[in-house]
This record gives sequence, C-alpha cells and structure tokens, in this order.
Amino acid sequence: MTYEEALAFLRDLTKFGYNLGLERITQLLRLLGNPHEGLKVIHIGGTNGKGSTCAMVTSILKAAGYKVGLFTSPHLHRYTERMTINGEEIPESTVAALITEIRPLLEQMVREGYEHPTEFEVNTALALLYFAREKVDFAVLEVGLGGAIDSTNVVHPLVAVITNVGMDHMDYLGNTIEEIARVKGGIIKPGCQVVTGADRPEVGRILEEIAGEKEARLWRLGRDYRVEPVASTLAGVTFHVRGPAKTYENLQVSLLGEHQATNGALAVAAVECLAPYGYQVPREAIYRGLKEARWPGRLEILRRDPTVLIDGAHNVDGARTLRRALEQLFTYEKLILVLGILADKEREKVLELLAPLAEVLVVTKPNSPRAGNWEEVAALGGRFAKQVFRRPKIEEAVETALDLAGPRDLVCITGSLYMVAEARGYLLGLS
Repeated sequence: MTYEEALAFLRDLTKFGYNLGLERITQLLRLLGNPHEGLKVIHIGGTNGKGSTCAMVTSILKAAGYKVGLFTSPHLHRYTERMTINGEEIPESTVAALITEIRPLLEQMVREGYEHPTEFEVNTALALLYFAREKVDFAVLEVGLGGAIDSTNVVHPLVAVITNVGMDHMDYLGNTIEEIARVKGGIIKPGCQVVTGADRPEVGRILEEIAGEKEARLWRLGRDYRVEPVASTLAGVTFHVRGPAKTYENLQVSLLGEHQATNGALAVAAVECLAPYGYQVPREAIYRGLKEARWPGRLEILRRDPTVLIDGAHNVDGARTLRRALEQLFTYEKLILVLGILADKEREKVLELLAPLAEVLVVTKPNSPRAGNWEEVAALGGRFAKQVFRRPKIEEAVETALDLAGPRDLVCITGSLYMVAEARGYLLGLS
C-alpha cells in the first residue's frame, strides 16, 4: 500500500463517524500486541487549550533531552502532522507500512463480530504502535473528544491534564457543565498525577471527587500552582509560575494571548509531576521549551499591511479568548471578520462575542460535512456588522476580505479549525 492509498483508506473510514467507546480500540491494540502498555504517557484533555499545552509539554521534554512522541488532531495541512517525534512528522512510508499492517486486523475484527473501528481509532492505534516501536521516552496524547470513552483513554498515564471544562460537543458529552466534567475527568486513572486549570467550583468538586476515588493526586492552578501574568504582547506572553516547591519568574511563551500563560503553567505543573516517577526536568529546559513551543493556527499572524490573523476558535470559550486578544493585543482601523462555524456549534453565541467588533463580516462554508446551513451565520451576523458578505468558498472569502482591507486594518479568520486550515494553506501557498 502506498501513502496515497493509505490516506484514501483512512478517508473511507470517516463513514463510520464518531462512535465512542473503548471496546474496538482495546481489541485492535490487543491484536497489535498492546503497544501502549509500555509507553510513559502524559494524557491531555479539556475543552480548550489542549493542543497548545501538548505542544509546550512536548517542547519542554525535548529541551530536557528526552525523545518525545506527540499525537494530536486534527491536522492543518498534512496527515503526518498528527504524529511527531521531537517535532519530526511520521514518515509517509511509515504511515503506509503501518496501515498495511493494521488493515487485515480490522477485517479480522469485523469477522469476529466487532463493529468496524473508526478513523480516529485507527489513527490512535497507529500512533501508539509508532511510538512504541520508536521507543520514545514519553508519549504526549491529546484527547480527541471528551475523555472517558475517547479512544486515547486506553492508556494508563503517568500524568493526566484537564486544561479546563466548558460547554462544547454537548450532543456527545452532556448538556450540563457537571456532565461534561465527569466525561473529561474520565482520563484520571488510579494512582496517577492530575493537573487542571478548571476554575469553575462545580467542576473542581467533581474532579476532586474522581481523583479521590482513584487515589490520584490532583494539582490545581489557583491553589497549588499560581500563575501571574507579567506582559502579553504581539511577541508572546511573559508570566511567573509559583508552585508548591519551585518558583519560575519571567517565563516566556511565543504563542499569543494571555490565556497562554495558563497553558504554560499547566505544562510546568505537568512536567513537575514526573518527579515522583524519577524523571527530573531541569529549570533551563522549562524556560527553553516554553520559549521554543509552536502551535500553528491559533492566534497566528500570517501577514502584515493589512494584518491577517487566523485562530481556530470554534466554541464559545474559544471565541471569548479570541475577543480578549482582539481587544487587548491589536490596534486597527477596521476589523474584517471571516467566519465559518459548524452547525453543531453555538453559532449565535460565538457571533454575539465576535461580530460586534467587526465592521465587515465575510461568512463562508467550512469544508466539513458538519457545515450545515452555513448561510444562517450571515443572517444572524447582519444584526451586528455594518456589511455582510456571503462567500461559499474559503479562498473567495479570504480574497474578499483582503480586497476590502486597507493597510491599517485587521483581517481575522476564525470559527472552525477546518476552515482556518484551508485559509492558512491558501495564504501560505500550500494549497
């Protein structure tokens, strides 16, 4: 099987949709020899900030001299972005070889009466097998959806991180913050170290309860670790972290937005939690790793004159974070907002946060089966913006925004990571 054939095979698996549960991934990994059981895992979930925190933890551990596997989703431009070791993407030939190896096992499972594994389950198995064979020192895994019955939750991590808990994916995770917190808390395993930045009291109570039941040690930002922002500029964020044993002053992250100080503090706490297992991370590795961390597509400036900003904000909490950045970090004469929101998101609430800042709203269709009635966003947006344009193709939406923008204006492209990926590829000449 070639790499292109492997990608076509994976694309075909999307017909199985989201099918949460651990039975299929557990059986598939058993047929592969349970490669995950030998991995030392840092498992990172939460509503927002998972990817940035994953990138920071990975960068710190790499700076400390460790060999670190990172599994995230979705990708922006290339499937191989999903699985990296020390920042190097998995080779295309390895993807082809591993899919060739896995495919007969999927057919065997169906013959034995199992439901066919989903695309994400196959991706997860592929990543775990790759990391095991490459003998990584640590595997950093980003939760795909939720936590408890997400396919990454077959692992028993050394450290589980729950960045925060907000309202998202309610059709799968529950309609109250308490229900969602219990699902997110499902990644807490017996005896592991747990770190969270969740600041809602009801969420904190639930995570404390789960950790107590599992005899897991829970470390909380605001109680055990304190983050003190110093500066947030277009060069990044500077902040202090005061932990139970150590204080780090003037840490710097090159990612934009004051929320990255919180993600940075979570990363610091996570790597400190490796100490009980005998893994020390030098202070200089924490400073260097945070400074060198990169996570494209999130508050990323792609051009100047006019400034073009892309951000993968796709839910209410993400939109709130983006709004703060637009108000605090950027100066501009006019904001032109390019927006495409999936149908299963709280479209009206996202619009209420972002559209009032914009003079012009350009609505487009995210490249996803979940786009639904994308023009509904334009109808809703007319209540806020002076001008509203509809552009079905993302490239057309970007060009319309650029045509309307003067050199001192700001073009902000957001609403869906799928849309942001396509816009980023177009602007950088990658697609």
